[in-house]
Amino acid sequence: MAKTQRKVQADGILLQCRAPEARQVFLAGTFNNWDSRANPMEPAGDGVWSLRLALPPGRHEYKFLIDGEWCCTPGDDQSVCNCVPNAFGTMNLIIEIPEVRSL
Repeated sequence: MAKTQRKVQADGILLQCRAPEARQVFLAGTFNNWDSRANPMEPAGDGVWSLRLALPPGRHEYKFLIDGEWCCTPGDDQSVCNCVPNAFGTMNLIIEIPEVRSL
C-alpha cells in the first residue's frame, strides 16, 4: 500500500510516497511531459520515498511509477484525495502551486 504526502516550502515542493515494499519509485507528470524515468525518488526511511521539485506556479498533475506500475494513491480513499480522472480511465494526483507575490 502506498500513501502520498506533499509539503510546499520556499525551496520547492517535497513530494513523498509511502511504498515500503518498493524497489524503485519514479515521479512523472505534466511538469516533465510524463517521462517515467526523469524524476527518480530517493528512499527516505521507513518505506517513504521522497523528491523535492521546484515547480512553476499553476496546476500540475502527476503519478508515481512504483516498480513499473503506475500509481495514484492506492490504499487512500479516492473520495478525499486531490485526484482527477485522466484519459486512460484512471486517476492523477493534482497540486496547485500558488504565485509568489512580493510586497
